[in-house]
Amino acid sequence: MIIDTHSFLWWAEDSPRLSRKARAVFADGNSRLLWSVASTWELAIKVGIGRLRLPEPVLEYVMSRMARHGIDSLALEHSHAARVATLPHHHGDPFDRVLIAQALVEGVPVLTADPRFKEYGVDVVW
Repeated sequence: MIIDTHSFLWWAEDSPRLSRKARAVFADGNSRLLWSVASTWELAIKVGIGRLRLPEPVLEYVMSRMARHGIDSLALEHSHAARVATLPHHHGDPFDRVLIAQALVEGVPVLTADPRFKEYGVDVVW
């Protein structure tokens, strides 16, 4: 299951915005959780332009939480990038469009509060 960027941040800060089901997924040691390189890129951009503050540098923040909670890395492959070209334009966020493409190519659901993901036929867990 691919973790959307906001889900990762809400979980890391123990935000009340994280759904009960999402909390259960994070707590379940049997769930295979995937963190996309595209999401690290998104965090880096937001930190770089001052829209997000993290308690440590982006790479340390992401890698420490991935290691602590057994989250696997999902590389951005050419097949993922190319799949974006075939997506209808229900969603304008380029990072979310990459996550949608990755979910479709890999055949995995996405842990997200964003209802627009469903418009692409992506299985959403929230």
